[in-house]
Amino acid sequence: MHTLLAITSALALVAVFFVLAMFRNLRRGRVLRASASFAGGVATASLGGAGMILLGSIYGYKQLTDEQTVSLIEFRQNAPGEYTARLMIDGQTDRLLTLSGDEWQIDARVVSWKPPATILGLKPIYQLERLSGRYADIARELSEPRTVHALADENMLDLWTIARRFPLLLPGVDAYYGTATYLPMADGARFEVHLSRDALIARPINAAARKAVGEWQQNGT
Repeated sequence: MHTLLAITSALALVAVFFVLAMFRNLRRGRVLRASASFAGGVATASLGGAGMILLGSIYGYKQLTDEQTVSLIEFRQNAPGEYTARLMIDGQTDRLLTLSGDEWQIDARVVSWKPPATILGLKPIYQLERLSGRYADIARELSEPRTVHALADENMLDLWTIARRFPLLLPGVDAYYGTATYLPMADGARFEVHLSRDALIARPINAAARKAVGEWQQNGT
């Protein structure tokens, strides 16, 4: 991040230099040199603008280092097929979210880098995207009400969206996949959500969660 900021700042200074050189050459009647300075300024400003877009859109994502814990989630049953999920993310206020169904699913976006961005030493970054309830039975999944909660704020400069819609604008960004994990909900169940470099992993961490997962697996889900 710091390297990208330094490069973007340097490009901005170079662009200013080209603009000043263009005006100086125009005053002296050096049209060809002024044109060359203008072209250099446009190219440098374009690179700097792309860098600013990249910096702005990275905001809201977190750096990914090997496998790490990204959240805890705990459930309380309100009624048959309805639960309150307490989502705990480090550095954020806990969120209480109502989910309908038998299972819960959490989704994330993972962004990695390819040349030329790799020369900046950037590490993969991620953003938790949504938490939703789901039904083990497909017929119920098609007919019953769905509950989905966004976990990320809307951002006009979202890196994922820009990279997928305008790949030529950010050639060093690899945003081709998302990842999700799901497990059963149960009263008092508590899970830990981890993210590796290519997948979300949810693990039960108390007796209620382990029991729910065991029964869920026995039922062939």
